[in-house]
Amino acid sequence: MKRVIINAYEIGLVFKRGVYQRMLTEGNYWLFSEQVEVYNINQPFNAPVELNILLQDKSLADSLQVIEVKETEIVLMYQNGLLKQVLTTGRYTFWKSVIEYKFVKADTSKINITEKIDRATLNHKLVQPYVRTITVENYEKAVLLIDGKYEMILSQGVYYWWKNDISITVSKVDIRQRQLEINGQEILTKDKAALRINAWAQYKVNDIEKAVLENKDYEKQLYVLFQLALREYIAGLGFDELLEKKDTLSGFILDAVSKGAEDLGTAVTSFGIRDIILPGDVKDIMNQVLVAEKKAQANIIMRREETASTRSLLNTAKLMEDNPMLFKLKEMEYVEKIAEKINNISVSGNGVLIDQLRQIFISK
Repeated sequence: MKRVIINAYEIGLVFKRGVYQRMLTEGNYWLFSEQVEVYNINQPFNAPVELNILLQDKSLADSLQVIEVKETEIVLMYQNGLLKQVLTTGRYTFWKSVIEYKFVKADTSKINITEKIDRATLNHKLVQPYVRTITVENYEKAVLLIDGKYEMILSQGVYYWWKNDISITVSKVDIRQRQLEINGQEILTKDKAALRINAWAQYKVNDIEKAVLENKDYEKQLYVLFQLALREYIAGLGFDELLEKKDTLSGFILDAVSKGAEDLGTAVTSFGIRDIILPGDVKDIMNQVLVAEKKAQANIIMRREETASTRSLLNTAKLMEDNPMLFKLKEMEYVEKIAEKINNISVSGNGVLIDQLRQIFISK
């Protein structure tokens, strides 16, 4: 015989030659040829033999909580309100004790999370491996495809789905106004002048279903629309005519691409030319023409000023001819200007020059 003591918060299982006999609760026991397995009821129970055999003992079955998890399920196990473990496929047993257990079973064979599981739990490190998370920003919309089939349009927000064999594809689209650069376009004008054009356009996606589901690479297609419209406009004008009508280019391009852009699910808001780059020889010729034009303009201005100056002199001469006093004042003005430039005046000539100066400075 041997004495076995079962303490508080312990359970003993008695076996004889490997066969389960009975369950022992708290107390002292004397056993003969039997073995006892002692378990802490505050810990999960791992059955030493087939669990179904043990569950035939009603007292033992009433002391255990048995959780069965199928292949398409997971179970969230809480201890005293705290998430402790995620149970996957299998059978789990826990003692009914002072520890409060709570089990939340979730069907992961579907996409949507219909169970009452809060956001903090879905973001928990234990649960994250079983959850797919997609964030759609405030400036975005997204197309949801399930197993390749269109499901719905997602607006801004955070979305959670169970992770399983079902394929989920989310295509996001920025719905803000965006800019498209159309650079390095080599285009011939009507008179065969080769130009390189750098342009830009602004657009918005206003129909995400058309843009994503009905068109592939809608941005590339929109680029081609602008490219073709730009070539059509420039190829129909000569170089000089293009420079004269460049202000009408934006309106023509917007009208030309608006219908095609609408079919792509977009709306074009503006278009503009950033640079018109000329070939080297054409640039030299244009510079020469510009220099010649400016020289011609300068000559015209000079001739106009000379004519005005001559006309002014003629008018002054006529006034002085009719008015001797005005003539005398003009003489004194010139003598004053001469006097400002010199310090001494030496005259000779037998008094003749003095008389002449006196006649200039002193009126009769």
